[in-house]
Amino acid sequence: MGISKDNLTGFILALLSSGFIGASFVIKKIGLRRAAAASGVRAGVGGYSYLMEPLWWLGMITMVIGEVANFVAYAFAPAVLVTPLGALSIIVSAALAHFILNERLHQLGILGCIMCITGSIIIVIHAPQEQPISSVQEIWNMATQLAFLVYVGSVIVLVFILVFYFAPQCGHSNVLVFTGICSLIGSLSVMSVKALGTSLKLTIEGKNQLIYPETWFFMFFVATCVITQMNYLNKAGNYAPLSPTLATRLCNGNGDFVQHDEHNEPCENEVYSRRQEWFT
Repeated sequence: MGISKDNLTGFILALLSSGFIGASFVIKKIGLRRAAAASGVRAGVGGYSYLMEPLWWLGMITMVIGEVANFVAYAFAPAVLVTPLGALSIIVSAALAHFILNERLHQLGILGCIMCITGSIIIVIHAPQEQPISSVQEIWNMATQLAFLVYVGSVIVLVFILVFYFAPQCGHSNVLVFTGICSLIGSLSVMSVKALGTSLKLTIEGKNQLIYPETWFFMFFVATCVITQMNYLNKAGNYAPLSPTLATRLCNGNGDFVQHDEHNEPCENEVYSRRQEWFT
């Protein structure tokens, strides 16, 4: 079964989006390191000195370009095709981090990248044809079905638990807290991005969707999700794993990664002392 023209357009835009977004994480990481080295306060513990770092803004602009491409992709292709292709940004980030940040990609990381590529290929081959949508109200009717509302409520509860309970206690020592918040919020934004992209596409085609309040609600929801994700992505982006049992690297006082030497006996004490300095 061949791929339709709209699906092909969405596919290409999603690939471009993954490239820009994947590169932006590495660029912003370098900017965060420079800002942390200059101010002595990392973004992960509440510092905002990165806002004065030009390299961080370059990474942000790169991310915005990628997000715009991703946004437009949703207007052409079904979410089941566009969303999984976003996982390719992980591969771009991993490859660039390996060569630029000297963060070594080990066997499990390579296996994960292979699984991402395999899954993306399978989804592209079997992506369904999207049913034509004539107005944003059709998407609103789907978004207000009981099953989806239950999911939305569950995600919001989990996000509040992570933000107000786990983030203050262990957010600065466990990157899964910040990335979990971003992932949960991202799962909610997919419907809104799809709705907003479709609305703008229909409006350009002559079917004005800006007269419907649902369009403005989706626009507000997308903006809220993006701002929230940006905040916690910056916190997660400046996180450095300190345990050699989880990653074979340590982080020095300037936020730069150094390779962990397994034959260095005092390493465990150094890790403990750095935890005490950074998180107490």
